[in-house]
Amino acid sequence: MTRPVFRTFPLLAAIVALCLAVAAPVRGAERDQVEAFLSTTGFDVALESIKLSAENAPMMLGREVSDFGTQWTRMADEVFATEAMHDTAVSILTETLDQEDLMHAVEFYASELGQRLVEVENASHMEADRGAKLESGQALFSGLVADGSPKVELFQRMDAAISSEDSSVRAVEEIQVRFLLAASAAGVVPPMDEDALRAVMADSRDDLRIELQANSMAGAAYTYRDFSYDDLLAYTEALEQPRMRRVYELLNAVQHEIMANRFEVLAARMADLAPQEDL
Repeated sequence: MTRPVFRTFPLLAAIVALCLAVAAPVRGAERDQVEAFLSTTGFDVALESIKLSAENAPMMLGREVSDFGTQWTRMADEVFATEAMHDTAVSILTETLDQEDLMHAVEFYASELGQRLVEVENASHMEADRGAKLESGQALFSGLVADGSPKVELFQRMDAAISSEDSSVRAVEEIQVRFLLAASAAGVVPPMDEDALRAVMADSRDDLRIELQANSMAGAAYTYRDFSYDDLLAYTEALEQPRMRRVYELLNAVQHEIMANRFEVLAARMADLAPQEDL
């Protein structure tokens, strides 16, 4: 299921450690199997879309992407190089993704319904005008609510199946904290106290939870707007299967860790921008 790329962001290191400890397979997946898994499920495109989240970095510093000119674009492309993120994901998943869980997910996504879902999810992930997408999704979701559409409940079930509300919030917070601390360490922003920063995040956690939930519903309404109730019910039930839940738990952890890592690297690289950018 498509999820909104970080807009505003258990701790990621802890999540990854847990996956490595708990999900370590008896029969691990081979690299070529993981490559096929990424392509079939569309997770390779989800990884590629991480680079679009780079536009959030300046906003966390009270700036705009336009403030950095062409230097920003070049640097972001280098930091969020698709091939590097892809290789990292493959390396992690080869060690952590249970082969039977992999085959379970591939079987569904390789089906006729699964491939139609992957097609629209890939397009949604790579949507260039994210503001317009969000606005359109909000209007579509409001219309579904007003009409009493049963799709609303399915979107809520789908969202709960692929990621708990609390883990999504904590992941977003951790990405923000790691980016801001890295920016502070690089001298991009004044020194920051980690405990104070986390306290501020905790104070606004409820607002973030509401925003992420609203964005998720809008994203689902936009992405699956042309799917019937029966198709969405079949998808929901597939996502609620234990094996699929385990797959998404691991994929979320991998995606969030890659994103957090890239934002840390981006923060350090921002110190190399030309002085006239006046950070």
